[in-house]
Amino acid sequence: MKTFFSEIRGAVAATLVLAVVCCGLYPLVVFGIGQALFHHKANGSLIVDASGSVRGSEWLGQNFSGEKYFHPRPSAAGNGYDAANSSGINLGPTSQKLSDAIKERVAAYRKENGLSETEPVPADAVTASGSGLDPHISLRNAELQVARVAKARNIDAERVRALVRANTDSPDLGVLGDPGVNVLKLNLALDKQ
Repeated sequence: MKTFFSEIRGAVAATLVLAVVCCGLYPLVVFGIGQALFHHKANGSLIVDASGSVRGSEWLGQNFSGEKYFHPRPSAAGNGYDAANSSGINLGPTSQKLSDAIKERVAAYRKENGLSETEPVPADAVTASGSGLDPHISLRNAELQVARVAKARNIDAERVRALVRANTDSPDLGVLGDPGVNVLKLNLALDKQ
């Protein structure tokens, strides 16, 4: 009987020590390192305007409509860019529903950007990302929207192109992936003009 209680006491002590280390000390250490070394990223990579108001996160897409803004990728997240409902659409390449939606989006994209019926449309302009919250569009997608945005804002297209270049993120580690244009940062930069 004495051995049994000795074993129980050892198990309870080990459980308490592991609970304190794994549920208390370790998370505090990781939190502290994150705050000390990666403060901006650890706090959501928030974009704050001159008045101190949070405008969004660098890593979450937002819906922009209207002629004077660059438009993001379509979103399948809830009611559009709803982070609580982040998800893809789960429709495969043989889905008629997906095919019809893409055809409608291609026609709308060509119309709003003044493109011919034969002009290729970037895939990211008409398909949602896996999360539905992708903040980036391709450089080609942004370039095709420059003329519309410049005309709507009555500014020189070259100024708009310069802002596109300034808000283009390079590939990860310089080689992984393609450059991407952060739509929120670009539209905020346009509003500052």
